[in-house]
Amino acid sequence: MAKTQNTEQALNMAQKAATVIVALGSDKASKVYQYMKPEEIEQLTIEVAKLGHLSPEYTEHVLDEFYQMCLTNKAITEGGMEYARSVLEKAFGEQEAQHLLSKVTKALTNRSFSFLNKTDAKTMFSTLQHERAQTIALVLSYVEPDKAAAVLEELPPDKKLRVVESIARMESASPQAVKMIEDELQKKFSNIVVTENVQVGGVDHIAAIMNNLERSSEKAVFDGLEFRNKDLAEEIRKRMFVFEDIANMDDRSVQRVLRDCDSRDIVLALKGSNKEVANKLLSNMSSRMRQNIEEDLEITTNVRIRDAEEAQQRIVGIIRDLEEKNEIIILKGGKDEIIV
Repeated sequence: MAKTQNTEQALNMAQKAATVIVALGSDKASKVYQYMKPEEIEQLTIEVAKLGHLSPEYTEHVLDEFYQMCLTNKAITEGGMEYARSVLEKAFGEQEAQHLLSKVTKALTNRSFSFLNKTDAKTMFSTLQHERAQTIALVLSYVEPDKAAAVLEELPPDKKLRVVESIARMESASPQAVKMIEDELQKKFSNIVVTENVQVGGVDHIAAIMNNLERSSEKAVFDGLEFRNKDLAEEIRKRMFVFEDIANMDDRSVQRVLRDCDSRDIVLALKGSNKEVANKLLSNMSSRMRQNIEEDLEITTNVRIRDAEEAQQRIVGIIRDLEEKNEIIILKGGKDEIIV
């Protein structure tokens, strides 16, 4: 009997593509394969073979998502962003239209600049280190947050702050501006093709980058931003999740997070945590787990700050992954509310 997919929300894009192929049936699926490269067909076929049983309701959900993305891409291709926005708002309402446009423009951005993510962080840093802060900000806006963070780590403190501010303030980039960067960095970043302004940078992007920085660097950046631009520092903090925010999480989410955490990481992280976070974590453990952790805390001494911070970051990484899979909820403040 086929294995039931019990965490349907956790399906990645390849698995969703496999779901669409299965739902199409063999005849229509074979026509889709005609437009794909051999390696893409091979990858998709493997995903189809691995795909477990999906409920009709979830299959319908994936197909609906696929239809919305197709409609969004078609609208953008035929009439540009404003035309697409008009069509989608009429079809799905203003909020859903904005959500779809955001997903597609991000995908278009990543596809246009995908080769940037094939360059290792060290090479990228050596290429960018002498560029203006605004130039570095534009390039990092097209790079995966973890790699952008690695580049940001290596920059001098003052330049690091200016890059953070530039990314946070960035909203769009004109083809002319991107072309200038292409000409300046043509040896490393060539073949950039942008036909229309797309969303780049912004507070959300720099918050994602900051979430990947080492905690000592994160603190240094915020200390500098507090002095230079207190409002921006506060805005970035609101978009981030840091280890201390565990104290504000609901108990059920904390319990779910603890299931995926290594006990050694919990001990190290608690060694460097405040009382509020320690109480939140300990109060959501089973009696046996709490006893084991407390015993380990007593015998664990001389912990390096760096080790404690790295353990905390690993736990934060687990929290972000679970939130992305919709297995837990993290309140962002403002209009975030929970219906119990």
